[in-house]
Amino acid sequence: MSAQCDVAARSSGGASLGLFERWLTVWVFLCILIGIGLGQLFPGLFHAIGDMEVAKVNIPVGLLIWVMIVPMLMKIDFGALHEVKRHWRGIGVTLFINWGVKPFSMALLGWIFIRHLFAPYLPPEQIDSYIAGLILLAAAPCTAMVFVWSHLTRGEPHFTLTQVALNDTIMVFAFAPIVALLLGLSSIIVPWDTLLISVVLYIVIPVAIAQAWRRTLLARGDAAFSAALARIQPWSLAALLATLVLLFAFQGEAIIAQPLVIALLAIPIIIQVFFNSGLAYLLNRRLGVAHCVAGPSALIGASNFFELAVAAAISLFGFQSGAALATVVGVLIEVPVMLLVVRVVNGTRDWYERGASRPAAVSN
Repeated sequence: MSAQCDVAARSSGGASLGLFERWLTVWVFLCILIGIGLGQLFPGLFHAIGDMEVAKVNIPVGLLIWVMIVPMLMKIDFGALHEVKRHWRGIGVTLFINWGVKPFSMALLGWIFIRHLFAPYLPPEQIDSYIAGLILLAAAPCTAMVFVWSHLTRGEPHFTLTQVALNDTIMVFAFAPIVALLLGLSSIIVPWDTLLISVVLYIVIPVAIAQAWRRTLLARGDAAFSAALARIQPWSLAALLATLVLLFAFQGEAIIAQPLVIALLAIPIIIQVFFNSGLAYLLNRRLGVAHCVAGPSALIGASNFFELAVAAAISLFGFQSGAALATVVGVLIEVPVMLLVVRVVNGTRDWYERGASRPAAVSN
């Protein structure tokens, strides 16, 4: 098992946390301050932006989301799906966590913490919306950052690519039904038309654009593809920051009135990250999966496609909703919490390999 993981580590490429990713939490805090300040100084401007809607979809934010998501989806090679059989145990565990555990565990944590334990400290009219935001955050597995987490755990790159491609394929069909089911169980009215529009706008169309663009660039060679991706990546990051500024400009009054809200929303998110990553890690160990597969499996199982969650929350509930704020809290804590999970995975490698119950020959 160690030899297999050493080979995987040598072939995993040079992905690492860039300046933006390393300091993502700092940038989000700056966006909070800038957004709140601008919202207080220019309330009319931001209300005008909020009114720029077609079929309940805010046009400026929709464009920003596309600029944010398309470069991430361009990294996904759906041709890797044929690799599923090579890593079927690790993929099976991750699929179980992503689609059978995480959305439901988050709904349960939202019910426990937001509807009951923290309810006296939260605005009562936003409680349903906060829970909806948490559900949206957990209903879609991460697409982009997991490549970085996989590298940092010396993960098997082919497994990570295959798992992300498979999750994105499933997400096209499963995101709306799971969200609708859990919102219904939480007694939250499901605006089906807006939900389906969100899936088309923020999953189907960006995937189609990204894959068409990817094929066009790859036809010119790998170097042309890598150069183009490097050029457009800063636009993706700028779009994320601009979206956060807009969100906090609308959320400013609520945050000033209830500064404790962000900390309270962070608690169930942090718990679900550690619960789902730990469960995936232990299940992989029980099944004898190689550590270089179990590491990224645990991280994919725990992380969220927060860009999609933010977009869907805005479309379904609006800029000023508790749902939008809850998804942004996911962005706020993403990097420090996931880096802690990376540290745990790396620090327990020897323990993991001593307890694996199957030989390396069947560890995939």
